[in-house]
Amino acid sequence: MGIRIVKLSAEHSIAVMPVDGNRQPIGLLHGGAYCVIGETLGSMSANVHAKSLEGGDFFAVGIDLNATHTASATSGWVTAECTAIKLGRSLTVHEIVVRDEHGTRCSTVRITNLIRKRK
Repeated sequence: MGIRIVKLSAEHSIAVMPVDGNRQPIGLLHGGAYCVIGETLGSMSANVHAKSLEGGDFFAVGIDLNATHTASATSGWVTAECTAIKLGRSLTVHEIVVRDEHGTRCSTVRITNLIRKRK
């Protein structure tokens, strides 16, 4: 899908994705695409946090994804900005806001990840 990570940390991450030529109505391809960029960025941020935990090798497992789609970008790029809401030893919650190139909010995605220790 052409997702490019611009910044990656547990607390704040940014990614961009092209949408040129896409004319699908809201909730179809864009709804799915926004979930994909949201889940990708949120999961990566959660895994950065998991790897930073003291005492062993941890990883994040996605358990819940909620998305609200408010607009459909049809050209240019969308930017996803991920902010940590909770960073714990057993759970992370990230909220991802996806905006089009004009700054219009297209989607809000919230992902919850469990943190597990590798066996």
